[in-house]
Parts: sequence; structure tokens; C-alpha cells
Amino acid sequence: MNSKLDQLIFLLKKDLRLYLGISFGIFLFVLFFQPFQLDKFDFNNRLLIVAGLGGIVFLFTILVRASFILILQFYNPDNREPAFPAYLGGFIILALCSVAFAFYLRYVGSVTITFYTMFKVVLICLFPPLSLGLYDELKELKQQNESLLLEKEIIQEQFQKDKDEFRHKSIEFVSENSSETLSLQIADIALIKSADNYVEIVFKEGDHLKKKLIRNTLKGIEQQIRSYPNFIRCHRICIVNTHYIEKLNRKFNNHWLTIKDLQEQIPVSRQYLLKLKEAT
Repeated sequence: MNSKLDQLIFLLKKDLRLYLGISFGIFLFVLFFQPFQLDKFDFNNRLLIVAGLGGIVFLFTILVRASFILILQFYNPDNREPAFPAYLGGFIILALCSVAFAFYLRYVGSVTITFYTMFKVVLICLFPPLSLGLYDELKELKQQNESLLLEKEIIQEQFQKDKDEFRHKSIEFVSENSSETLSLQIADIALIKSADNYVEIVFKEGDHLKKKLIRNTLKGIEQQIRSYPNFIRCHRICIVNTHYIEKLNRKFNNHWLTIKDLQEQIPVSRQYLLKLKEAT
């Protein structure tokens, strides 16, 4: 019980400035725009009466909000579903403030209550629930945004971890007749090119790129690396590692790739262009 009471006090204190701000806004509006005839009183008494209107708004706002927080804690402790419609609290504040305003103006301010007066009262009393509704909506959007940012950060961390683990795996290239093999880390392979009856594998060793020929077809090698998504075909004679792509260049209808530490321009054909753009 004490923990729920402490939580209630904490939530009310957290929004106390909002409630005071709304009440002060009502006070200033009535004071400067004078929607009600309070000419029977001098300035000081008029000031007190207007302050009373602001106090009514503050009192009912904090009472209704406190009541609804207690209802939520009692009927919906796990926040699984709303215990009441979101607009209900605003409607209750509007109704209570409007009735209290009418009685206060009639018996304290000596204002004749007419239909037009009640219309003005309701319009003024709409300000607190609308302000609170907007505040709650912005608060919820902020919480959703923070939750999404946290989720994005977790996903990015996991993605980077998987990516690093993936890149440090090794792959073994096997020649067409299985007489020759070449084992390299995925992170070291820059590109694979067709070279007549051979395939030229360009890989990083130290600070330089080296080349190694292995007897096979590009299609055969593509079958061996198809489970590694960072390898993508950019031309009928070339497969590149997307981690080594520096830039996709274009001149008129011709496209080519610039590869890190490689002077050679790697051609890009139209049929692979869209897939390459999506990958990079």
C-alpha cells in the first residue's frame, strides 16, 4: 500500500508544474480578457475571485488525475490493457470544472448564469482536458520513441556482433577436380574474377592485395560462397565483397566499382546494378 501511495505522490509531483501551469493560464486568461462581469468588485477582490477560478481548475485536475492513477494501479497493475477510455478523465475534468465554475461565479462572483455565460464557462474549461490530453499524447510518443531507439540500438549491436563473427569465418575454395584448395578468411577476400578456365581470387595479405588462380568456373565458385551474403555478383565475369566497395561510379550509361587498394576498375552490368545498389 505504501509503495502505491509513494508512486502516486511521485507521479503527481512529476506533473505538478503542468497542473500549476494550466491553472495559471486560466487565471491570466480570465484576468486579462474578462469574459465574466465582475465590475461590482474592486481590483483586489476581482483578483481573488479570478484566482479562485484557477484554484478550482488546479483542485479538480489533481483530484481526477490522482483518482485515475489509483484506479489504474488497482484494476490494471500489470498495464496489460487500459482500465478506462483515455478521454474519460478529460470529460470528468470538464464536467466538474464547468459545474464548479457556474456555482462559484453565481454565489461568489454574483454573476448571472445565462446560456451564453455557460457557453463561455465550458469553452474555458475545455482548456485543461485538451492540454492534458496533448501532454499525455506527447508523453506516450516520447516513450515509444525512446523504446524504439533502445530496440534499434540493441539490434544494431547484435547485427555488428554477428557481422564481425561472420567476417572472421574462413572459406575454403576447391578447384574443379578437387586437386587444389585455398582457405581464406571472408574478411580478406576482395573480389573473384573469371579468367578463362580459371578463377582469379583477389585477397588481402598484410597491407597489400594479392591474386591467386584456382582452376574452376565463376559459377562453380559462386555455388561455394552462396551462403555468404556479402559476396555479390556485379558482372558476368566478377563477384565482389561489398565490404571492399569504396564507390559506385557512373558515366553516361556505364557503371563501375572502385575497390579499396585496387587500381583496376570493376565493371558493373545493368542486370546486377539494382541488386548491387541495395547491397551497398
